[in-house]
Amino acid sequence: MANIIENFKPFIGQHCETTATGSLLNQIGITFSEPMLFGIGEGLGFIFWNMKIMDFPFIGGRIKPDALTQNIARNLNLKLEVKETSSLKKAWENVKNDIDEDTAVGLKLDCYHLDYFTNKIHFAGHYVAMYGYDENLAYLVDTRQQGSKVKTSIKSLELARNEKGPMSSKNLSYTIQDMKKGYDLKKTIIISIKNNAKDYLNPPIKNIGFEGVLKTSEEIKKWFKSSKNIERDFKTTAMLMEKGGTGGALFRNLYRDFLKESYELLQIEQINEAYKIFSEVAILWTKISTLFDITGETQNVEYINQASEILIELSEKEKRAMEILLSI
Repeated sequence: MANIIENFKPFIGQHCETTATGSLLNQIGITFSEPMLFGIGEGLGFIFWNMKIMDFPFIGGRIKPDALTQNIARNLNLKLEVKETSSLKKAWENVKNDIDEDTAVGLKLDCYHLDYFTNKIHFAGHYVAMYGYDENLAYLVDTRQQGSKVKTSIKSLELARNEKGPMSSKNLSYTIQDMKKGYDLKKTIIISIKNNAKDYLNPPIKNIGFEGVLKTSEEIKKWFKSSKNIERDFKTTAMLMEKGGTGGALFRNLYRDFLKESYELLQIEQINEAYKIFSEVAILWTKISTLFDITGETQNVEYINQASEILIELSEKEKRAMEILLSI
């Protein structure tokens, strides 16, 4: 009972979903940079999410889980097959059968249970690629920060995949096939940019997109006042935003670099204009996470007030950049 895909080439990335999906694409001979994958996946977004069952609010800098991979597959004319089940037995068979056919599998799970995770936080919107198993271990690809090629026990993987709660799915696994339909990268980039800009500028609710960034400028003040553990809340959020791959500068850096690559390929001036704005935006998001970190250490509201002012500026800048991109 062991099967490890030979000559498997992991995607080395900073963000979990692009790393997992990039690893599956590598296997079918499609290789892009992480920023290009994120851009083709129409990945840039924003959400401020607060529910009573959560320990503290969630600040996310991308579109909702699963949508990134769906967009990549659609925009590159690839076949995405997604499987979900409530049965632990069926969930394992779904993955085992694919690997037995030498097909790497993407998994969505809660990273809390994974053996190699040192920061034990429940986050059920995490992604890994799986390329093998033996009697005791699953062989996975995670982000560069987590060690890239990693292993976890079969039992811990089962717990991670079956976890309930915000952003969780029912033992979700997915594979990607090349249907040999081909794609025109230049056209794909333009379609992806316009789709992402349109969605970002037209949020369905006020805590998403540029309106969400603006709303967050007020919400963080309320959060500070009501928090029962300021140190935990704001230091953990700073870590998640900057290193954990949920928001902050990471996604702005990726989108900035995607726009740079796209401009070099297409020479469309609006893309260059938006790239310059996102270069400023990325720096400001890092400032936000730094201020959150200092807030956690000092428990001084002054740093939250500073972050609030920057968020107002960020909302305006990101709105302007996306309006420019929508006009291409």
